[in-house]
Amino acid sequence: MSKYQEIHQQSLSNPEEFWGQAAAEIDWMKPWDNVLDYDAKPIPRWFAGAELNTCYNALDRHVENGLGDQDALIYDSPVTDTKMRYTYSELTDAVAKFAGALRANGVEKGDRVLVYMPMIPEAAIAMLACARLGAIHSVVFGGFAANELATRINDAKPKVIVSASCGIEPNRVVEYKPLLDEAIELAEHKVGCTIIKAREQANAPLIEGRDLDWDTAATAAEPTECVAVSATDPLYILYTSGTTGQPKGVIRDNGGHAVAMNWSMKNIYNVEQGDVFWAASDVGWVVGHSYIVYAPLLKGCTTVVYEGKPVGTPDAGAFWRMIEEYNVKVLFTAPTAFRAIKKQDPNADELKKYNIECLQSLFLAGERCDPDTLFWARDTLGIAVVDHWWQTETGWAIAANPLGIEELDIKPGSPSVAMPGYDVQVLASDGTEMPDGEMGDLVVKLPMAPGCLPTLWGNDERFKSAYLTEHEGYYTTGDAGFRDADGYLWIMSRTDDVINVAGHRLSTGAIEEALSGHADVAECAVFGVADDFKGQLPLGLVVLKDGVTRSDDDIIPELVKRVRDQIGPVAAFKIAAVVKRLPKTRSGKILRGSMVKIADGTEWTMPATIDDPAIMDEIEEALKGLGYAKG
Repeated sequence: MSKYQEIHQQSLSNPEEFWGQAAAEIDWMKPWDNVLDYDAKPIPRWFAGAELNTCYNALDRHVENGLGDQDALIYDSPVTDTKMRYTYSELTDAVAKFAGALRANGVEKGDRVLVYMPMIPEAAIAMLACARLGAIHSVVFGGFAANELATRINDAKPKVIVSASCGIEPNRVVEYKPLLDEAIELAEHKVGCTIIKAREQANAPLIEGRDLDWDTAATAAEPTECVAVSATDPLYILYTSGTTGQPKGVIRDNGGHAVAMNWSMKNIYNVEQGDVFWAASDVGWVVGHSYIVYAPLLKGCTTVVYEGKPVGTPDAGAFWRMIEEYNVKVLFTAPTAFRAIKKQDPNADELKKYNIECLQSLFLAGERCDPDTLFWARDTLGIAVVDHWWQTETGWAIAANPLGIEELDIKPGSPSVAMPGYDVQVLASDGTEMPDGEMGDLVVKLPMAPGCLPTLWGNDERFKSAYLTEHEGYYTTGDAGFRDADGYLWIMSRTDDVINVAGHRLSTGAIEEALSGHADVAECAVFGVADDFKGQLPLGLVVLKDGVTRSDDDIIPELVKRVRDQIGPVAAFKIAAVVKRLPKTRSGKILRGSMVKIADGTEWTMPATIDDPAIMDEIEEALKGLGYAKG
């Protein structure tokens, strides 16, 4: 690890020199006064005094440098049977025109624009058009409930909302316009206008005096120039769930973000200008912001917008078809996507229909990747499979295997090592550093790396209380884990997923790892339930692979034995049930917290991000069968 260690150490011992050199790859309209302003509040800020435009760096400069005819964006929609390509010149023109449409409706530097869109090219165009004007976009996942959308409208106070008539799921059309109309009615803040992209799958009658048609507005608009903004000005607001039920508006600045995104493409993912990079996510999530829209375009790569699923559009070979057709070099997706493929096609028979020799590596993030899924992906694809750890708040990887610097040994279950810019430490609750191998709170010593959140939108105090007060001088990630003797990090649970069984702190992630290694298990979730005698007990829900015919009564004792053998009797694991599916967010994260509340009989509300609300009834019935959910 000598090359990686040298670079990581440079980034910590002299961050100004390290990131100043990285910033040379970005075009600046005005140089910075300081690479790092230590006096800024509430935390140090990057490239203070500098000016730039993120859209210019993502589009215009590539056209000026001769890349105008290269594909910038590929759109593939199996749910509508549509395919499109935009060259850098075409995408620049489309963005400049839509920026003109926004300006014609009063949007200027510093104004907010809320984007409520499906996975279509216009979503990326709207985001880049905001960046072009110096406006601040706030993307809300398409199809979010009206009350949740209204909450975000009230917080961001957008001047304009950009939306579409509908989004399309494999088995249904989700009409956005009625949800948007209801949210606007509910919201205290009233927007000036909305711009709606009409799709043939759903009609969306426009309200005169408020709603505009996308195509009409963009066609009539004058293309606009790129507006200079301060490096410390916000590029976007992205809302993440808050423990109070009030979402937290994570801010991403322009300067540090552009530098970090550009740097990460070569050093972490090992991609160069002209390579095809596919993040199979959604622009409503941070992965979509970072690695569908901004990072690939900043680097001069070709990015992919995919309106489909890993299975069901039309089958478990969907990803393989995409990789072959578009010559994808790197795929970035969530572990849940590969669990879905593995569940439906455990022998990877669909893969045999395609040639994916172009694929260099697979990166997984969004939740901890269990070793069984990593082994399956690695054995199936025969390439590097990298689990990496990051958060909405950081915007890019805290820990990864930096393939562009040095390919390190992969330890299944670990996202490898801390990335340059991140001084990750493991602390006890009293702030003392934990020895190697012992679990504690995972924290990042300030200053944060470029691209990480500098605060929350309009709420410095909440930023400080949520992230900076638990361990003074550190950013608290909210994750628990440990560092091993080789410096590898192991992210075992969110800190609230560490359960206390008769005084023993146990990671639900470790128990899930034992369960998911069973030959019949496709995926699982473990969470703690209240117990009068031991404080908490672990409860496991498992989903079996397609085609498994053995009875639950045969499988569950084997699962109990696996946990006993791999973790020990101390885990006291004996409560488990087989379910058809697990409740997840639209981004694939399992909703363990909601299941805990149902099991313990405490009050709970339907999560706004849930993929299918009906599943909670099934979970409640399964928990009642185990003697829980009596409240």
